[in-house]
Amino acid sequence: MADWTLRPASVAHVEPLAELRAVVMRPDLERLGRYDEDRVRRRFRDGFDPAHTWIVEVGGRPAGCVALRPAADAHWLEHFYLAPHLHGSGTGTAVLRELLDRCDRDATVVRLNVLRGSPARRLYERHGFTTESEDPVDVFMVRHPAGAHAPAVTVTP
Repeated sequence: MADWTLRPASVAHVEPLAELRAVVMRPDLERLGRYDEDRVRRRFRDGFDPAHTWIVEVGGRPAGCVALRPAADAHWLEHFYLAPHLHGSGTGTAVLRELLDRCDRDATVVRLNVLRGSPARRLYERHGFTTESEDPVDVFMVRHPAGAHAPAVTVTP
């Protein structure tokens, strides 16, 4: 695994990160018949919030990003993209572990959605995410803090 660090993102990062998203997501979006070169970039721009986003640097150079956006009942893990040459290197696992450790310390639930059929789903499952729901495109997942148990579900007849 390469040496990596996280540093805060700024508005100046939006275009390079939108381009990275387009490259990283293209195979999965094409497989689902949903790739649109303008839309893939626009969706990133529309959802980008530098206040909750970090740049992943590898060897001192930008190589990806990740966001952890607070919401009422959880934090949403979003925009987790690494340059393709880093896929399978252990860097994504290390970055995810760092963020989840932070959430565990704060007893924070983490939610995300991943495209159906994406290899990233296995990464999330290895780190304790479970499926809450699916639709034809997305799988919605949740992870409760380490040591915490999922809330009991009450079933009414």
